[in-house]
Amino acid sequence: MKTSLIAIISCLAAVALVAADSSPKEDLAAAAKKLGDQANYGWTTTVVVPESAQFKPGPTEGKTEKDGFTYVTMSFGDNKTEIVTKGGKAAVTDQEGAWKLSSELENAEGPARFLSRIVKNMKTPAAQVADLLDAAKELKKDGDSYVAELTEEGAKKQFRFGQPKNAKGSVKFWIKDGLLSKFQVKLEGAIEFNGNEIDAARTTTTQIKGAGETKVDAPSEAKKKLS
Repeated sequence: MKTSLIAIISCLAAVALVAADSSPKEDLAAAAKKLGDQANYGWTTTVVVPESAQFKPGPTEGKTEKDGFTYVTMSFGDNKTEIVTKGGKAAVTDQEGAWKLSSELENAEGPARFLSRIVKNMKTPAAQVADLLDAAKELKKDGDSYVAELTEEGAKKQFRFGQPKNAKGSVKFWIKDGLLSKFQVKLEGAIEFNGNEIDAARTTTTQIKGAGETKVDAPSEAKKKLS
């Protein structure tokens, strides 16, 4: 009787341990949440596009603080754009470097309208991961990373602009000390631009840094716009 009781307890303990094992998606969701709960953090995003691409974006640098400001700088060739957001509002520099509320650019044409769409689609890395997890087919552990193919619809959403044809993609995540530390999205597809079909393939890599140690020094002009 005593032996049987011990065996039953052992089985129950084993079942409990199995039930407690989390899935890759749960691990990543927890790591992204832990990142989002940090007082602050920074990131660098780089985009690699085909040599034939007409637009070659430079690196994006971002800093964010919980319940505070998010400050992002991005470059396209020699042009630099700054974006500051807080509480659902956003301010962005125009072509002359003047700060504008993104709402002021919504009905604009040309580059200003393009900027407005960039700001509208911009999310912090912790928030981006939530979207990517929804778009992932089946996450698997692969060495020190997690990998998955994207659904066709999920891949299309990652392009942000245009209506891509034959869209497909994959995503890869890394976790360090329980925090999301890096993620990479690879996309393939073609987009029609000025009557021509162009290769819109790209590899976007985001590296997280300075969790809990990042100072978000948003420009005073932008803060005034958002006040």
